[in-house]
Amino acid sequence: MKVLITGASSGIGRDLAREFAKMKYDIILVARNVEKLEKLKKELTNEYNVKVKFYSIDLSNKESCIELYEKARDIDILVNNAGLGDFGNFTETDLGKDLTIIQTNITAMHILTKLYLKDMKAKNRGKILNVASIAGFLPGPLMATYYTSKNYVVRLSESIREELKKEKSKVKISILCPGPVRTNFNNVANVKFELSSLSSEYVAKYAIDKFLKDKFYILPGFTIKITKIFSKIIPTSILSKCTYHMQKRKEG
Repeated sequence: MKVLITGASSGIGRDLAREFAKMKYDIILVARNVEKLEKLKKELTNEYNVKVKFYSIDLSNKESCIELYEKARDIDILVNNAGLGDFGNFTETDLGKDLTIIQTNITAMHILTKLYLKDMKAKNRGKILNVASIAGFLPGPLMATYYTSKNYVVRLSESIREELKKEKSKVKISILCPGPVRTNFNNVANVKFELSSLSSEYVAKYAIDKFLKDKFYILPGFTIKITKIFSKIIPTSILSKCTYHMQKRKEG
């Protein structure tokens, strides 16, 4: 069995790779940082005796996404984990960074999901894990581009799940929707969390356990489960005010 993980050089992606390696999956690591990829490849190979390849690719470039697919087509599991965010008033955040967030969090995920899903449907087997966020169920003032990108991940995955059900396909799709996690994402997004955050190791273990049991919504932590419920019953205008208040407290 072979799993491809994007955003694999640190945080949740790195720890997902470790957990899959423990289960003797062969791993394809994808990220930009060659040094971190080489270090992780050596660790997984030596410690778990699995086959590991890596590709240093900038997934914000759509041609690179297609190139990755052509180089690594034969996989059993796809994990779309690569992502980034930014903090600030929408009119004040950098447009270039906004576009990189969209290209990485939305476009790359969309391209890889479509290409690999076609192959999986043809074989009638395979699994996809799209890493979203609890942000995917909420409006996101002060992190508007990031929250919107994760809403896209959630809705696309929900739509695909229904299509697969109607086709009676054996291919499965899931979404991982964590809250605050202690990773380098916080530094890149220029935020600091007031709420207690989970470790990436815990989130990875929890995610794989639920993913391999074909759980669709994977929500690590009681607070996140409650937040998803509230997102369905509280008016958007109130959710927006609450989210703004919480975001303001994160300001780096």
